[in-house]
Amino acid sequence: MDALNDSLNAMAEMFEQKMSEFQQGLDNGPITNTSLAAEFNSFRTFVLSAMNTLQRQVEFLGIEVDRLEMRRKRKMLLVHGVSEDKSEDVTSRVCKVVGEYLGVTGFSVASIKSSHRLGRPSEKKPRPIVVKFADVALRDKVWFSKTGFKGSGLTVSEFLTKRRHNLFMEARQRFGINKCWTRDGCIHIIAPDGSHHRAEWKADLHSIPQTSKPLTQGTASLTSRSKRTVKNK
Repeated sequence: MDALNDSLNAMAEMFEQKMSEFQQGLDNGPITNTSLAAEFNSFRTFVLSAMNTLQRQVEFLGIEVDRLEMRRKRKMLLVHGVSEDKSEDVTSRVCKVVGEYLGVTGFSVASIKSSHRLGRPSEKKPRPIVVKFADVALRDKVWFSKTGFKGSGLTVSEFLTKRRHNLFMEARQRFGINKCWTRDGCIHIIAPDGSHHRAEWKADLHSIPQTSKPLTQGTASLTSRSKRTVKNK
């Protein structure tokens, strides 16, 4: 926030300076079309530069706020697929499925600081449960044991910020469901060329190549010779 205020103050000072220079030019004599055009172009350049600087500062501020929110969710996970009743004890239900499928030792009601259903009730499917664990170690035990839910209809996911959730969905559309996952709030992606990438915001995602690297001439020749050899056999 201090950096943003400093940028705004600097831009205000530059604006005052440009206006003073323009006023001084008016006071010194008549303005010709040529001088007016030059002053306009100079002022336009200043405004565009100031807007770009402000935009970068706002983006940076948004990133920092997003990181703080993700840090606040560090002890949380989303549990999907747990059946829902009106008079349910959500914490007890979570403890039951964790004990039944994941086998996390020492896990009890005391291991959960809070839990609640997310969103409005629906007849189509049960709402996910937001679980905040007593500490990060317990959260990680459940997270790394999540393969125990395989085939049960239950799943676990990280409780991402809205910005990161949207980015994760976009990454899956671009690169495929099996090529994208999350860990500690970061989105991990395997690109078509096999390279591994991490993304926290759109600039990271857009920098990842969507096509595999072309074969070099030597590799292409070797592949061609291999195909001919197989064909001759």
